[in-house]
Amino acid sequence: MKNREYHIPFSGLKEGKHQFEFAIDNTFFNAYDFNDFNAAELNVHVTLKKLSTMMELAFEATGSVRVNCDTTNEPFDLPLQSSLDLVVKFGEAFDNENEALLVLPHGEHQVDVSQYIYEMIVLALPAKKVHPGVLDGTLKSEALETLQKLGVKELKEQKEAIEETDPRWDALKKLLTDK
Repeated sequence: MKNREYHIPFSGLKEGKHQFEFAIDNTFFNAYDFNDFNAAELNVHVTLKKLSTMMELAFEATGSVRVNCDTTNEPFDLPLQSSLDLVVKFGEAFDNENEALLVLPHGEHQVDVSQYIYEMIVLALPAKKVHPGVLDGTLKSEALETLQKLGVKELKEQKEAIEETDPRWDALKKLLTDK
């Protein structure tokens, strides 16, 4: 994608933190031939911390995407939040093999962040997109009624899996919050 809208010029910036904002909609994803969203309304905030020999980029995306439910095919707005940290260093040649490190050739004056924005948002999608009305029982649709008539147990299992948590995981999650 060669859209200059997502290039951050850093050559004239002083050392320190700088803020950039990007509004992301479906046209952004169409450039990548990614058609899973009916619509997208996301804001991406990028904080660039310029140091003498490198830069640190912190991406934060918030908003929602309109997707179809994997169970009923009903469209709904799925809230998304995601973040990504990227270190930019300078070297002999361009290298983006490491997902957390970008090496730009010496003399480069801007960085294209579009690929990082795309990957951050797409990877934030859940593996299975389920309409909130399916989980709380408020959605009325033909597909859902047919599934219930046929006795599909998967819907019941989805509700139970969300409501129940394994106590072993709870103990591990507690470790994360005890920092």
